[in-house]
Amino acid sequence: MATPFPHPDRFVERHLGPNVGEIGQMLESLELESLDELSRRVVPRDIQLDRPLELPEPRSEKTLLDELRALASRNNVVRSFIGAGYYGTITPAIIQRNVLEDPGWYTHYTPYQAEISQGRLEALLNFQTMVADLTALPVANASLLDEATAAAEAMLMCRAAARGKRSSFFVSRGCHPQTRAVVATRAEPVGIRLLEGGDAPIDDPDLCGIILQYPATDGSIDDYREVIAAAQDKGVLVVVATDLLALTLLTPPGELGADIAIGSSQRFGVPMGFGGPHAAFLATREKLERILPGRIVGISKDSQGRPALRLARQTREQHIRREKATSNICTAQVLLAIMAGMYAVYHGPEGLTAIARRVHRVTQTLAAALRCLGATIHHEHFFDTLRVSPASREAQHVLAAARERGINLRDFDDGSLGIAFDEPVTARELALVLEAFGAEGEESVELELPPAQAESALPKALRRSSPFLTHEVFHSHHSEHKMLRYLQKLKQRDISLTHSMISLGSCTMKLNATAEMVPITWPEFADMHPFAPEDQAAGYGELFDDLERWLAEITGFEAVSLQPNAGSQGEYTGLLTIRAYHAQHGEAQRNVCLIPTSAHGTNPASAVMAGFRVVAVAADAHGNIDLADLRAKASEHAAALGALMITYPSTHGIFEAEVREVCTIIHRHGGLVYLDGANMNAQVGLCRPGDYGADVCHLNLHKTFCIPHGGGGPGMGPICVHSKLAPYLPGHPNRPHETSAIGPVAAAPFGSPGILPISWMYIAMMGDEGLRRASQVAILNANYMARRLAPHYPVLFTGADGLVAHEFIIDLRIFKETSDIQVEDVAKRLIDYGFHAPTMSWPVAGTMMIEPTESESQDELDRFCDAMIQIREEIRAIETGAADREDNVLKNSPHTSAEVTSDSWSHPYSRREACYPLSWLRESKFWPAVGRIDNAYG
Repeated sequence: MATPFPHPDRFVERHLGPNVGEIGQMLESLELESLDELSRRVVPRDIQLDRPLELPEPRSEKTLLDELRALASRNNVVRSFIGAGYYGTITPAIIQRNVLEDPGWYTHYTPYQAEISQGRLEALLNFQTMVADLTALPVANASLLDEATAAAEAMLMCRAAARGKRSSFFVSRGCHPQTRAVVATRAEPVGIRLLEGGDAPIDDPDLCGIILQYPATDGSIDDYREVIAAAQDKGVLVVVATDLLALTLLTPPGELGADIAIGSSQRFGVPMGFGGPHAAFLATREKLERILPGRIVGISKDSQGRPALRLARQTREQHIRREKATSNICTAQVLLAIMAGMYAVYHGPEGLTAIARRVHRVTQTLAAALRCLGATIHHEHFFDTLRVSPASREAQHVLAAARERGINLRDFDDGSLGIAFDEPVTARELALVLEAFGAEGEESVELELPPAQAESALPKALRRSSPFLTHEVFHSHHSEHKMLRYLQKLKQRDISLTHSMISLGSCTMKLNATAEMVPITWPEFADMHPFAPEDQAAGYGELFDDLERWLAEITGFEAVSLQPNAGSQGEYTGLLTIRAYHAQHGEAQRNVCLIPTSAHGTNPASAVMAGFRVVAVAADAHGNIDLADLRAKASEHAAALGALMITYPSTHGIFEAEVREVCTIIHRHGGLVYLDGANMNAQVGLCRPGDYGADVCHLNLHKTFCIPHGGGGPGMGPICVHSKLAPYLPGHPNRPHETSAIGPVAAAPFGSPGILPISWMYIAMMGDEGLRRASQVAILNANYMARRLAPHYPVLFTGADGLVAHEFIIDLRIFKETSDIQVEDVAKRLIDYGFHAPTMSWPVAGTMMIEPTESESQDELDRFCDAMIQIREEIRAIETGAADREDNVLKNSPHTSAEVTSDSWSHPYSRREACYPLSWLRESKFWPAVGRIDNAYG
């Protein structure tokens, strides 16, 4: 039943860029009558959805924020001293307001276009420097998904370093349980034999690496120097999982001799968020940097010889190396890495050390008081975490007493308890913990902190003596004014959605509405520990149930897992479910995965990680999967065919008409169909993968469902599956009552739930009609732009009627011959017009893939088209000889303000032509901080 007295302020009209009049004009330019006619002509008839989606009626922003606040209030947020890699932290208000909540930071794309990403790149370099300094290892990345998957990546590095000669890996029982579980999940499909226990079997000739926790999951601190040296004598690499705050006081892993250090930066100002998102880190020695996963920021120089930052060693990444990549990681938690790095910038080494010392002193006080109560402390040396056996009370009684006082402790299930203190801990909370252990009345103990000079509980041989964070940036911004200006300076060096459209094909840089973003900082969502008792997370539980039900309905599937915390992780998890299904049905030999040549770069890498052998399938001249080649490959590998990975609409920007037949061919030969849901934003409300034959798909919530890209992360990649695959969705050691055929793929049971309210708000505000209209307008905007640009740049692929899906590819290859202009020259010239370039040279070299999204208005589409058309005229000037073939506006772009205001100007074109080629640029001009960067030097 319709809602009585509906509010006139409908969110769908805020989300969509074009208004009714603009939609009519664009339809008219395409000679179409309506959006429905457009979608009927673009989407194959036999897969079109013929009914509305069963979703709640859309409500206004205010109404839904009130509803979500009520839902959030069902979370009982108590203080969790559970630890296990997650800690309370204090997010400095200046970082919360000016990074986490600022669209100038969270609406960026991955910094592949370095000239317009210098702010983010510097912030990430701060993060890398922080990690390298604290771990005392020279090379760090920026960054990884969570601590558990970082451990798995380190394991794969160890195997890669052994060059296939060793295939066993040891995990210490001192590691966090979720780390041990994720490493086990990742080891099995690629044939790594996992060993667990107390002492590493370093004499095993098949051992490629070991991982140790420092401090251990129960808080104990051991000196690993002897075991590290012994392992390395045997050619075994050593990974140390560690804690950045502890390393301000402890001898760092690099000085212990470790080869790799991993961990999470969560406690550096990033809320727990019931498990994420958080930025993990991995640091290593220089000899291993070429197999280091994730992104690395390096220093290069620009066209004027000035220092400039860029992503380095990109040839290692999945979009280049495909099935030979060192990792399938795409999303890298950039926004959270920036927050953690800025936390270190704001506090500096002295501030971080002061925080660590206070946490340690409170923990010392707790240990002394518990001993007075007769409790047993299981280890002499500790930083912030104790493992305790109560004296006069059963552990379960203490747990219950603590919960009555609003505190969660860790249960080790053996009569002992864990208590992990953190930055916000107070004397009152310390007293409440002691009360839970029985301190009362005359038995109460002195709660004063020991003096700063009191004997530390850290081992003398492991107390840090080396300096860290010595770079000037960590000593220059400790006042709020200085920090504010530093953040603003960096922000102004980058193009984000606050400046202009970012028309990246396959990346979907759409509106991240403020109403969607508001709830993520609510303490009811932000301050929950992921291992808090389930009955304390009823609000989260209802949100998960809603999202799973809605996503299942949108995709046409029966079951959903929210655990994968990136699109690449969703791919991997979906393939694991297929692999487990085949194994359970006695067909473990089905290990061939067919992948079209046009597939996303993460697809082949994910398939290899999931234990599949990749076989490529050709595309025809129109960009479709070559059905003849597909039939031939499916027949050839019938006995071993496990899966097909297909992106729909295709990465060539078209709805392939034979998608049902594609699925049928695979099923006929015993395989299952994995659909990459990266382009789901063109399907919502129009067709459903589960209806036309797919067995599993992942969804990029940071694309279709409005979680912002954050400069390259956070992301979420939940998977939706057919009922036959539901038993194979990932489990988690924190949810032992939930049976599963595969282990966890992320550290937390629900991945990064702290950002799921964004997608909940988006779907609830849009409803069926709004979501369908968003898909249609995305397709309309793309076709409008393709029609405008077609006279100037060939559109490479279209459907049978000349229309495209939500994105399209323009061909620039001919300009290399006619004018010596390449796709990179056009990309850099677009910066002078204030735009981020579309996706370059993928899936076809020498092309651009353009995706405008539904959130861009007609005038913004026209601005971009005008820029591209003017650039075509600039190319034509070179072709005709009116402009110099070597010294021209394209080859010299982008132009900085320093260059055009310098005393000398030697180019044959004017300063005006360089910087103001179109009149509207005089009203608002983005100036890049650096000129074109020397990629080879970098």
